Amino acid sequence: MIKNIQEIIDTGNNLYNKNLISGKSGNISKRIRGASGEFIAITPTLKSLSGLNPEDIVLVDLDGNLLSNGKPSSEIGMHLEIYKKRDDINAIVHTHAPYATGFAFSDKKIKRLEGFGEIKKPYLPSIEYEKPGSEELAVNASEGIGNDDVLILKNHGVICVGENLKEAESLAIFVEESAKTQFVTLMLNSVEDI
Repeated sequence: MIKNIQEIIDTGNNLYNKNLISGKSGNISKRIRGASGEFIAITPTLKSLSGLNPEDIVLVDLDGNLLSNGKPSSEIGMHLEIYKKRDDINAIVHTHAPYATGFAFSDKKIKRLEGFGEIKKPYLPSIEYEKPGSEELAVNASEGIGNDDVLILKNHGVICVGENLKEAESLAIFVEESAKTQFVTLMLNSVEDI
């Protein structure tokens, strides 16, 4: 258990240090399967993901019932709905990374670039805005991600999922780098040579 919790803490520090999350934004969860059943470890609400302590991580069952002290992220419903629909997912990283989130607030889509699996669709999927923490967001996000590994939340941020936390974290980093590359390309193509 300590190893699983430390992995969430390390992921939060990594994402914070790479500027994919800031302030008290974003959340991370991990599905833990054991002899006593299945539960979710998730980052707390209203705390920065930088410098979390083991006692900050909150444990809940798949119905959202608290199994530890603390208050889980306000996005717990979104995480639980995705886990319920996708048995292959064991980790979720939700960021407000600046470039990817910039695209989420624009009418531009992020192209799916080579470097993280087979390109089956030209753009990353997205869903329309729903209030953060709402049941509508939880349901729409779980449906919107389908069989994909990334989902853009319009006017909000990005969800990356994986078989493990390292995969979800790596994907979040790759999505932000892809968005940055696309943004630079759009800027360069819009400027006339001097």
